[in-house]
Amino acid sequence: MTCFKYGKTEIDFLKKADAALEKIIDRVGFIERSVASDPFFGLVSGIIGQQISSKAANTVIKRLMDMVGKITPDSIAKAENLNSAGIPKRKVEYIKSITFAVLNSNFALSFDGLPDDEIIKRLTSLPGIGKWSAEMFMIFSLQRKNVLSWGDYGIRKGISLLYGERKFDSATFNLYKDRYSPYASIASFYLWKVAAGA
Repeated sequence: MTCFKYGKTEIDFLKKADAALEKIIDRVGFIERSVASDPFFGLVSGIIGQQISSKAANTVIKRLMDMVGKITPDSIAKAENLNSAGIPKRKVEYIKSITFAVLNSNFALSFDGLPDDEIIKRLTSLPGIGKWSAEMFMIFSLQRKNVLSWGDYGIRKGISLLYGERKFDSATFNLYKDRYSPYASIASFYLWKVAAGA
């Protein structure tokens, strides 16, 4: 299993930047988050995981792998009846569209050197990939360290609970991101823990 790479430098920065987050970090300790280092697998698993629990998504991904073997553009292109793995019709259409965009060289899976905003712009040009999906891809495939997703309910809930922000707008949200930058992705791991009851 490949895990998101971060360590003492990022943790020390966040603890110094935010006293409330420091308490959570000290209580929870180091968080390991697995990543999908293969970008195509990351896109497919990201679409599968939209609007369902992580447990349900992992079950579907396992079924898909049982069906096609390694998840690659070639294996998905050749696969028939992906619905039998538990993937809804609309998501199958998204996955197939992305697959053929990659195979036909209409979409490159190389993101090295691109700024986050450009990656989001490229990813959201694909069917089925909105801004939230692009941001999750940047964290859990590309290991980008400065992502804090306004579109993620768990992140907003974590901020609400940690700071007593009963209602807040995107401007207030961005103040927190500025505080966590350049390591907002690692802050996200702890905000998700807070949202889950840590």
